[in-house]
Amino acid sequence: MTNQQLQLVQQTWKLLREVDPTVLGDVFYGQLFITYPALRPMFTGSMESQYKKFVDMLSIIVARLDRPTTVAQEIGQLARSHKGYGVKPEHYVAVKEALLWTLERGLGNDWNNAVQQAWVACYDNLAQSMREND
Repeated sequence: MTNQQLQLVQQTWKLLREVDPTVLGDVFYGQLFITYPALRPMFTGSMESQYKKFVDMLSIIVARLDRPTTVAQEIGQLARSHKGYGVKPEHYVAVKEALLWTLERGLGNDWNNAVQQAWVACYDNLAQSMREND
């Protein structure tokens, strides 16, 4: 991930942080479950609570992207918890698709090829790190 990509991810996430986490989470998980309905049973608790966790974790990770050691610790913890929930390597593709779809809709005119490539690089790096830590 380049410095320019890191800055694009942080700038665009800052725009999305103005959106209610319940709305953002609902859009993301709605898309995830429409496209991959087999993943829905993995989420047994309150979805509103899950929406907040999703947005909060993304916020923490994005804020710390410029501190790789700190992000690695967060990703390690996240990977271990996700493994306990039954997350498999193929699920990362589903989450990536739903995340990019959500970001594109949420950012509207602020979404472009450079922003998309930045988020793809960011997600791919994080997902690879999670797979290595699970």
